[in-house]
Amino acid sequence: MKEIQSNPNILGGTPVFKGTRVPVEILFDYLEEGASIDTFLNDYPTVEKKQAIAVLDIAGKVVSSQDFKSKYEATS
Repeated sequence: MKEIQSNPNILGGTPVFKGTRVPVEILFDYLEEGASIDTFLNDYPTVEKKQAIAVLDIAGKVVSSQDFKSKYEATS
């Protein structure tokens, strides 16, 4: 199951957790501020824990891919 959806009719196409109106970016904002996944889930009960974990797994794969490294280095 895809965990992220982007629909122009939902928050102008902002990537959200599938089946919700919760932007994926908010999870990363929480983690950046030092909050736990559980705190995020308590504040956004429409997001399931498996969705949050899957999104973190996707992000990990993206930033560890060779394609990401070459694109990131080109912009640094």
